[in-house]
Amino acid sequence: MTTARVLVVDDKPSFTKLFQRLLPADRFAVTTAEDGARALAMIAAGDFDVVVSDIRMPGADGLEVLRAARAHDPDVEVVLMTAFASVPAAVDAIRQGAYDYLAKPFEPDEAVLVVERALERRRLRQQARDLKRALDGIRRIDNLVARSPAMAPVLGLVPRAGASDATVLITGESGTGKEVVARAIHASGPRAAAPFVAINCGAIPEALLESELFGHVRGSFTGATADHRGLFEEAAGGTVFLDEIADLPLAMQVKLNRVLQERRVRRVGATVERAIDARVIAATNVDLKARVAAGAFREDLYYRLDVLHVPLPPLRDRREDIPALAAVLLERHGARRPAAPQGFTTEALAALVGYAWPGNVRELENAIERAIAVTDGPRIELEALPEAVSAVLRPRLTRGAETQLGYREVVDLARDRASREYLIALMQELGGNVSEAARRAGMERETMHRLLKRYAVRSDDFRVDDAKPRV
Repeated sequence: MTTARVLVVDDKPSFTKLFQRLLPADRFAVTTAEDGARALAMIAAGDFDVVVSDIRMPGADGLEVLRAARAHDPDVEVVLMTAFASVPAAVDAIRQGAYDYLAKPFEPDEAVLVVERALERRRLRQQARDLKRALDGIRRIDNLVARSPAMAPVLGLVPRAGASDATVLITGESGTGKEVVARAIHASGPRAAAPFVAINCGAIPEALLESELFGHVRGSFTGATADHRGLFEEAAGGTVFLDEIADLPLAMQVKLNRVLQERRVRRVGATVERAIDARVIAATNVDLKARVAAGAFREDLYYRLDVLHVPLPPLRDRREDIPALAAVLLERHGARRPAAPQGFTTEALAALVGYAWPGNVRELENAIERAIAVTDGPRIELEALPEAVSAVLRPRLTRGAETQLGYREVVDLARDRASREYLIALMQELGGNVSEAARRAGMERETMHRLLKRYAVRSDDFRVDDAKPRV
């Protein structure tokens, strides 16, 4: 567990000793200064998470301490202590950047609570900056969010496919975001201003599918009381997205193949054909080649669809994207709820990255929605995530030593194990390249060095050179 660094400044030893006694030593490292001048020197020489300072002191007052602390570290939180008569000065200090004030005399529990809340705000601010850095580092095309190497080919294909009228086939597991990619292709080309019309080929009864796709004329069947344009006509100038194309009945496959070849449709019951101007993007989560071999999908239609192929990797193969995706989903769904959480605890984010996500991005989105609904605090905790996700950080306990530990200690152990395994995997994959590992992890190089040192992972052990094989 990271120990928070707290500087307490007061010319009365009773108050500095009070905070040393109140703040638990396993969570807080408390340093004290007996006057403002000493505090200024300590701030210049070291780093603190929270500064608690009296306003009126010899050497330098609390406002000078506040200004010096914020100049040294804009993220530091400052809490000022004041007698009742000086409350207006404390309120003015808040306007200058102080987090809060304590009016003497104060209750011990109140002091601990204020320090803890100040520390929490510092962590939230740092996390927000880290997430912004992660979001700034990703590439966005329409709503497509990606920064991982696994998604680089997809991001390269999207604008090329958008500029072409060639038929596109998007493949990938369920929930990987095939429609998101289809919409990104549509939005990146000259057809962007025209309609994007989507249909799930497996969700419409076979008897109605032809009418939905190609339209019908009045009187062509019972209930056809007026002419009806099909989706290909509705998408004039735009894109038709055929999701779950593998579920298209064989009879409809023949008709779709002809439409793609002739660029014309005939409404059900009509005697004439109509020219269409719509590009087609199809998607499937099954192996179409296997379907062709089994006689369940027409080979000629397969080759007509598979002109530009965009394979989507599963989320477990693009874990670097998970923090940015989680941030985007939290922002999107949190906007609909007052006082929604603004971030994730370290444990929750580690669990999101460590989980295998068999349901891919769709499952991640559902998990974020659920966590928002059950979270009342400023950050999503590990316990707010679905059981399967939170179990990633839950160690397999036996009747041995681990069962003698407290819950928080066990979580910390699991997090440390996961962090070290992640760093080792990064070093192995990147040949000990710390700069590239930091970029991949979405952090500064100095932060990566600190983590490697903390978890005793030597980058030199993974370096690739002529004399040493890659570990």
